[in-house]
Amino acid sequence: MVKSCCTVCLCLVLLHIFLCFVSTQSAPEGAIVTQVPGFSGTLPSKHYAGYVTVDESHGKNLFYYFVESEGKPSEDPVVLWLNGGPGCSSFDGFVYEHGPFNFEAAKTKGDLPTLHLNPYSWSKVSNIIYLDSPAGVGLSYSKNETDYKTGDLKTASDSHAFLLKWFQLYPEFLSNPFFISGESYAGVYVPTLASEVVKGIDAGVQPKLNFKGYMVGNGVTDEEIDGNALVPFVHGMGLISDDLFEEVKSECNGSFYIPTSESCAIKLAKVDELVDGINVYNILEPCYHGTEAVKITESYIRLPSSFRKLGETDKPFPVRKRMFGRAWPLRAPVRDGIVPTWPQLMNLQSAPPCTDDEVANAWLNNEAVRTAIHAAKKSVVSSWELCTNRLRFYHDAGSMIKYHKNLTSKGYRALIFSGDHDMCVPFTGSQAWTSSIGYKIVDEWRPWSSNGQVAGYTQGYDKNLTFLTIKGSGHTVPEYKPREALDFYKRFLAGLPI
Repeated sequence: MVKSCCTVCLCLVLLHIFLCFVSTQSAPEGAIVTQVPGFSGTLPSKHYAGYVTVDESHGKNLFYYFVESEGKPSEDPVVLWLNGGPGCSSFDGFVYEHGPFNFEAAKTKGDLPTLHLNPYSWSKVSNIIYLDSPAGVGLSYSKNETDYKTGDLKTASDSHAFLLKWFQLYPEFLSNPFFISGESYAGVYVPTLASEVVKGIDAGVQPKLNFKGYMVGNGVTDEEIDGNALVPFVHGMGLISDDLFEEVKSECNGSFYIPTSESCAIKLAKVDELVDGINVYNILEPCYHGTEAVKITESYIRLPSSFRKLGETDKPFPVRKRMFGRAWPLRAPVRDGIVPTWPQLMNLQSAPPCTDDEVANAWLNNEAVRTAIHAAKKSVVSSWELCTNRLRFYHDAGSMIKYHKNLTSKGYRALIFSGDHDMCVPFTGSQAWTSSIGYKIVDEWRPWSSNGQVAGYTQGYDKNLTFLTIKGSGHTVPEYKPREALDFYKRFLAGLPI
């Protein structure tokens, strides 16, 4: 009898172990990334990559790269990351911003970059999904090319479909807190997708996502507010004179993005002329102009160290000399209708201004890399591009302010952060629209710190809405200020004061 009971107990213990193993190891085996070309060490956490089909009839497949947390993957938040464009790959964030690796350019052209572990990777404190969206971007594709004509609302719907299927593939992460994050044109992607997720939760759609909140960095939001943000920004940064600023205010009656008269247009043209040649994505950084960049960099190095440190980062390798970010010209805010991509604007004749993406291109177009990360064959997705001209993309969701109001009023946490030296989507716009919502200020404007230094300023509002600046950073905050970015990121995810 005792022996029989022991046998039963042993069986129950083994069954429990088996069930625990199944529940925590149910990620698809075919998606695991066993080795990363260019990296010779041991991965600090598990990596997965592959496709999720969001429309079987069209063969619409969205590519993702998933990095498990280096902390406690079974408990740490799951965060979806989206780059903007529209039409730009989220490998932008993976390669250049907060991915698990720092990429060191190869010394010989054609060779693979060398990968080193990134001490400020966001996977230190979270599980993170990098998603190429919509189809046609990065390594995502559709067998029906009519899908490349799309817009805000369809992109949000497809990304929601992706999330539902992804969590079915990785059910062990369903109970983890879930956040959506992104930058630049993802100022549209993030709130529209968050809205779809919340609608699904309210409607009882399964699986039920444990959605907690979202983050937007230097994100486009509202045509009028974004459009009026540039002139106060360039004046405050000392890029135009007091006299010109007063003249523009007088001639344009406070409306800087649509000239109200010929004299207003002339004054605005003068503003554009004065800031021409400045790196729109970080006014502290030199602008890449092919071989001329070397001369610019050399003169930059000869500056006194106190000046040079203004734009320095903690990264061991140089910040790239490019930032696509927002794919339209300076002082042209998002309006209803088609949003041209940079390749379309440039007629494919040259790269966008201040651009150099050799490292990402060298790595993601390498055959061994594509095989390792389970990307489609080149006959399906011929080459990876940071930003594609394949899309015909329409802005059809209007101002994002109504989305932010709705989401925060339901109790979802929102962090709106801005690199304060970005001229592309200036912090003056983000500061203005967060204030315009009209919520009560519960944490008055104050500095926040990282590594014992003032890292920027923040203001907290009712309904868990927070506005944050990052001092000395450009458009892609984790690229320029990786330590500071990881600090505010982990505090926000944990629900701690920043």
